[in-house]
Amino acid sequence: MKLCPVFLSALLALGFAGAFSQAGAAEVKVGASPTPHAEILQAAIPLMKAKGHELKIIEYADYVQPNMALDAGDLDANYFQHQPYLTDFNKEKGTKLVSIASVHYEPFGIYAGKTKDLKALEKGAVVAVPNDTTNEARALLLLQENGLLKLREGAGLSATRRDIVENPLKLKIEELEAAQLVRSLPDVDLATINGNYAILGGLKVKDALAAETAESVAATTYANVLAVREGDEQRPELQALVEVLKGDEIRKFINDKYEGAVVPAK
Repeated sequence: MKLCPVFLSALLALGFAGAFSQAGAAEVKVGASPTPHAEILQAAIPLMKAKGHELKIIEYADYVQPNMALDAGDLDANYFQHQPYLTDFNKEKGTKLVSIASVHYEPFGIYAGKTKDLKALEKGAVVAVPNDTTNEARALLLLQENGLLKLREGAGLSATRRDIVENPLKLKIEELEAAQLVRSLPDVDLATINGNYAILGGLKVKDALAAETAESVAATTYANVLAVREGDEQRPELQALVEVLKGDEIRKFINDKYEGAVVPAK
């Protein structure tokens, strides 16, 4: 059967379009903490598929391996950390990882252990905080905001318990691995807990004795980012993922699912 020139041209155009579409498709491997990061990425899978890309999620239970895997080339991106942690990690490990988008913010909270009210705290009470530098500072700043202690002027986002200059209740600040903070609650009076670990442990921000506000320094400083290797920032499939994670569908998913425990970044 002889095809007319117009029909043949249309077929060729479709064929070339399909070829270019296939050539532009890519698998994107992203390392993530289980909650909420991997859950948010799961919601992004069909949106990435609509853009012609396959999103593959690899879950990690700690804060070190996803950065090492990204640096080694085993991942295309990761999504689990905030910028201060990423900056410190690069400095300590000599890696060259960069943020290409701020995706969400998790309010950091003070949660009740043996003591159920901040006003009921007694002298010598034990308060658990994360033991990594950036998150310990965040915890101490929240304790300071609630009048429980005072930090050395200028300590800011690098504060540790050595920077405490006033501690009227002589609180015992116990440094623990972030992942262990929820489990520590029965053994301490209070614990200041990272948002993702609080969620994973079944805690809700609305139940916290105090939490960071949207206007706090932490709200803008500690947004969780999508990180890639330096030099990969403009890869089309990674830019497509940024568009998806910053888009209206994912913003709605975050707001509906987490009810304030996770807040989309601006």
